[in-house]
Amino acid sequence: MTLIKKELSFWQIWNMSFGFLGIQFGFALQGGFMSRIFQTLGADKDTIPFLWIAAPLTGLLVQPIVGYLSDHTWSPRFGRRKPFFFIGAVLSTIALFLAPYSSALWMAAGALWILDASINISMEPFRALVADKLPYSQRSYGFVVQTLIIGIGTWVASNLPWIMTKIGVPNTAAPGVIPDSVKYAFAVGALVLFCSILYTILTTDEYPPEDLDKFKSEKNKGFLQGSKEIFSNISGMPKVMKQLGVVQFFSWFAFFTMWSFATPAITEHVFRVTDTSSAAYNNAADNVGNYLGTYGLVSMIYALILAFFTSKYKINRKLLHLFSLVAGGFGFISIYFISEPWMLHLSFTLVGIAWASILSMPYAMLSSSVDPKKMGVFMGIFNMFIVIPQIVAALGGVNFLYKAIFGEDVINTMLLAGLLLILAGLSNLMIKDKSVTHD
Repeated sequence: MTLIKKELSFWQIWNMSFGFLGIQFGFALQGGFMSRIFQTLGADKDTIPFLWIAAPLTGLLVQPIVGYLSDHTWSPRFGRRKPFFFIGAVLSTIALFLAPYSSALWMAAGALWILDASINISMEPFRALVADKLPYSQRSYGFVVQTLIIGIGTWVASNLPWIMTKIGVPNTAAPGVIPDSVKYAFAVGALVLFCSILYTILTTDEYPPEDLDKFKSEKNKGFLQGSKEIFSNISGMPKVMKQLGVVQFFSWFAFFTMWSFATPAITEHVFRVTDTSSAAYNNAADNVGNYLGTYGLVSMIYALILAFFTSKYKINRKLLHLFSLVAGGFGFISIYFISEPWMLHLSFTLVGIAWASILSMPYAMLSSSVDPKKMGVFMGIFNMFIVIPQIVAALGGVNFLYKAIFGEDVINTMLLAGLLLILAGLSNLMIKDKSVTHD
């Protein structure tokens, strides 16, 4: 018997997605300030991508496994996805709190590894939950509401060290020591992460498997059988998923480049400071976080507009995603030509449009093309197209490409990010299936 899913209100979708606020606090603090931590602990610009490598490598393994396990989990009391929300929340909270207390590069890289793996345990099932709970007609709407919450998290979390400095927390410290403003920001982020995921767990119910007896007979297949199913699903992924994978590859390569190099590139090129122990550098790094928050704020506004629009009208997901990514690409490129720091708000406004689309449109298209019973594992496999480009970038792809194409100056990483995002947008033209591109 096919389960009839009822349409949910905005606030019901908000509640089931609210945990993403905390997840994005974790990702925004990680993406905006881990490179600053690495530089403070003595890393030079060219080694920063290598220090990020453990995080995407772990995601490559964790995401499909967690997706598969959540597909094969059911408890009348705890649900299917919610146990993974809770486990990831506990581990992420601990890792986020401890990360800025690292006293050596290897400790900071290890903290990033644990943090990223833990966040992925919670994040992947949140994507699957939208497809679990919502009828086809509300899929785009559901992912856009998630993006709205993610935008709020990105904006607030990116500004936390700047806010801490404004209220009097020191943003400088002895050479090799992380400033208190960063430590306090990560502590606030850890608290928000745990509380927001707990809120979703307490306010959201899940549908049981459609055929509970069959589900019970199939769920305990063992590690080998589970591994075979994961690899079988990878080799048999839908054509649309492969095409979206190309789009995702260029998109996430671009954003990994930004997360790795925005702080050194902008502090050097726009603010003209390089001494990581100086007050000038730490003020500039705080301001970079503030400007990065712009893309979160804009993604929130853009997602709010999309949420209103998709609740009432049909959209062409492919063309919307193409436009948004190309806009973000020009945003990155414009950073190279900036003469005044305030102009970074304009650049990251365009980046925010791309970010909102990246977090919603590919998942809406994917959820329309895969077996609902395998939504978790396919969402996990799809996230491999997020981590693989980051691995390629971290293993030298960024350093090689920006120097080979544009030259040695670190600001050229933003030119590379822009080029990649434009290629991502144009790659949408490969997707021809109207059943997934039209809502």
